[in-house]
Amino acid sequence: MNTSHVVSITDPATGASARILVSLGFNCFSWRPVLRDGPREMLWAHQDFASGNEPPSLSGVPLLFPFPGRIGNARFMFGGREYLLEPGDPFGNAIHGFVFNRPWRAVEQKVNRVSGEFQASCDDPAVLSRWPGDFRIRASYTIEGLKLTTQIECENTGLSPLPYGLGTHAYFRLPISDGADPEMTEVTVPATKVWEARDQLPTGRLLPADGNFDLRSAQPLGRRSFDTYLTHLEPSKSGLVETILADPGSGRRLVQTFTNDFTHCVVYTPAHREAICLEPYTCVPDPFRLAAEGHTTGLKILQPGERFVTTIEFVTVQAQ
Repeated sequence: MNTSHVVSITDPATGASARILVSLGFNCFSWRPVLRDGPREMLWAHQDFASGNEPPSLSGVPLLFPFPGRIGNARFMFGGREYLLEPGDPFGNAIHGFVFNRPWRAVEQKVNRVSGEFQASCDDPAVLSRWPGDFRIRASYTIEGLKLTTQIECENTGLSPLPYGLGTHAYFRLPISDGADPEMTEVTVPATKVWEARDQLPTGRLLPADGNFDLRSAQPLGRRSFDTYLTHLEPSKSGLVETILADPGSGRRLVQTFTNDFTHCVVYTPAHREAICLEPYTCVPDPFRLAAEGHTTGLKILQPGERFVTTIEFVTVQAQ
């Protein structure tokens, strides 16, 4: 059993706080902004998650790299070579990359900000046989007022081209206001297309995001279940993409904002119905197979020494 390492950060001006499990994926599993009715937990995590003994992908905000979602049969081809991954679901697929379930290192900390790193060659060299090259991922969390900002930097630290996808898997706690009906929570994801899926893998068919999949305008959750790969995301007037959870009774909203580097958003409802996951991905799951079939996937390549930097923000908006 690994020793649990938790870091806390606080906004001195408001008392807002966040907690990060460094020893298991650098997962931010608690975010408590101070609202008009007091501090409120906006993320869902298993009550024992901080012990490090709970499944790392089922709480908080798992960081998914160098691939988000599944890779079919836990294998893929790249550069004329086959790579074998770790099966991670009941179908024998690999899932969510290498960094969400491994220890990181905290490399910098201030009162309201903390940064951590994972590098394959330093932190788990066994990964190097399963992916085309070495990589480093650095994540920084900053808490300020009603906002939590996550900055993520991915770097190719190897000597050959590095294919990658990045995603996050936030479990947003429901309801977002005390006493509200969680099933009345209104969900907005500005997507116009959805990937058809079979056994939790995209088939390659893109369909219109209509009916239950049309979340472009605020739609009540209403007992619907999702494990859905939405794409063709439409940016807001700011040029950024926004997903929104809203409580129609109180007027409170939880807004997640990210750049259009994230071309997909997975919507997932856990069986316990105490949370909903709105997951920005830079590529569709199983991208190597789909790319080989001629589909546009969002899979990107970093050349040696090249970096990719992006930011995701959570903001709680209170009614006027």
